[in-house]
Amino acid sequence: MRPFLAHPFDSDKLHEECGVFGVIGMADAASFVALGLHALQHRGQEAGGIVTYHPNAGFCSERRFGYVRDNFTKADVMQTLPGTIGIGHVRYSTAGSKGATAIRDVQPFFGEFSMGGSAIAHNGNITNAIALRKELIERGSIFQSSSDSECIIHLMAKSMGRTIPDRMEEALRKVEGAFSIVAMTRTKLMGVRDALGVRPLVLGKLGEGWALASETCALDIIGAEFIREIEPGEMVVISTEKGVESHFPFRRMKPRGCIFEHVYFSRPDSILGGRSVYETRRQIGVELAREAPVDADLVCPVPDSGTPAAIGYSQESGIPYAMGIIRNQYMGRTFIEPTEQIRNMGVRLKLNVNRALIKGKRVILVDDSVVRGTTSRKIKDMIIDAGAAEVHFRIASPPTAWPCFYGVDTPERAKLLAATMTEEEMREWIGVDSLKFVSLDGLYRAAGEAAGRNAKHPQYCDACFSGEYPVAPSDMIEKGFAMKTAD
Repeated sequence: MRPFLAHPFDSDKLHEECGVFGVIGMADAASFVALGLHALQHRGQEAGGIVTYHPNAGFCSERRFGYVRDNFTKADVMQTLPGTIGIGHVRYSTAGSKGATAIRDVQPFFGEFSMGGSAIAHNGNITNAIALRKELIERGSIFQSSSDSECIIHLMAKSMGRTIPDRMEEALRKVEGAFSIVAMTRTKLMGVRDALGVRPLVLGKLGEGWALASETCALDIIGAEFIREIEPGEMVVISTEKGVESHFPFRRMKPRGCIFEHVYFSRPDSILGGRSVYETRRQIGVELAREAPVDADLVCPVPDSGTPAAIGYSQESGIPYAMGIIRNQYMGRTFIEPTEQIRNMGVRLKLNVNRALIKGKRVILVDDSVVRGTTSRKIKDMIIDAGAAEVHFRIASPPTAWPCFYGVDTPERAKLLAATMTEEEMREWIGVDSLKFVSLDGLYRAAGEAAGRNAKHPQYCDACFSGEYPVAPSDMIEKGFAMKTAD
């Protein structure tokens, strides 16, 4: 999974690459994992996998392309996954289509070591994966996939640690970038976050059992109690005998979780950093209304991700909120479809303008982001065709001008609209009456930082907006990527 490769389809959103989930101490663990993955489907829609362990059957694995609902709800599949411990993974890759990705790239990955087997599911991106892969191959490792995550299994195999958790610690100390990991042995469930805590991971409890998940919404679906977030740099080892054992194997650093989790990636019903994701997004709309007011008749969200911010903008400005664009809930995400015809029809297949409401009105459209700008242009055309008098775009994030190297599918920098145009040039290119983004300080205020962004020590990873990378993407620098120069 390499987020620096340009996506072959004309998608105007950033996409999280994966979600992870694991349980221990639960009868029919695979069914709980499947439910958790279903709640995390928004984080990865290309493929999914589940691994379980049963004393009689050993480690059992199923990896499939497509949605969780289409694969892991069938009795014949679930019967092949017995046991009271299991982990799962949903994947969205930059490969772009089912046909371009081999099933061997689908996680969880499994390795057999001298002290027993271990499966691992990884959310994030290893920024020194190319260098690690080269070194491991030279030392005799044979890779089965193109995923950077497989490096962790090979590093564990080379480790001299006495236990599998020890080997995982040693392996992860050699890894750069971002990782939230859920892993398992025959008797233990493990969870680890990198020292910066870029990608999320939470702990839950259900009866005598435990769960690890990328988001709290996945705990809700199985009825588990949200206990806490796994802390940045923390490793937890969970067993039915000892419960949760925690330690911090990495050098302590000031946390910098991904701020785009608040803007778009996480589900609005999740809790992130002790805050409601929905409330943060609504507050972004409030900040936008304060920073970029405009006379208009209606505030309309671009469904569905723009909805909370549009509500906040409406509440703060006093301009009525209205559903000016209706989403076809049964279409699915068109960027997964491989044909040119579907690609060209994509926006109209997903969204339709409420013409009776829009005609003659001055409309404020609120969306979460502008990446390439292509979808924004198409939506503007639809609103104008419906008879709108004016169209004003308000964007609930700062301009996305830099690629992410920590587990997000991002076009190369030259294809990011904000990397090549000023705000006024973007407004002209999209063809709207006005275009305004929330400021970086405004975004931080909405996320609970009352004083805004700390320029010397940013509270979040905001590299996609600022170009300030908390971990140097060494592989990409080696390939010629030019980092932002100091001001």
